[in-house]
Amino acid sequence: MIYMYQNKITLMPQDILEKEFKIDTRGYRLKEVDQFLDVIIGDYEQFLEIINNLEKEKADLLAEIMNLKQELRNSKMNMEAASNSGVSEVTNVDIIRRLSQLEKMVYNSKTGKEEEDK
Repeated sequence: MIYMYQNKITLMPQDILEKEFKIDTRGYRLKEVDQFLDVIIGDYEQFLEIINNLEKEKADLLAEIMNLKQELRNSKMNMEAASNSGVSEVTNVDIIRRLSQLEKMVYNSKTGKEEEDK
């Protein structure tokens, strides 16, 4: 995962471990140490930003998972309620049969009236 961020991160842990400073008569060169520490600080800031972004993304994904799980539970409950209610599904064939019966009733009632009128 760190490979994604190599262009933002200057130092790897091994670089920090192997870093050697030149020694003057009074000790390490302060300017060189300060510059190196500035690079380390920059890397740590990048790491913290990356970590914060990933933590936010993780929290968002966990919230989305919880919402989807709740929706799934609700859907399962609705399906169970519908199947337990005893209401059968109405299909297109059922609708066509009902329409056919209504047409017969309407047609028979019209023909019956016509015969009464004669």
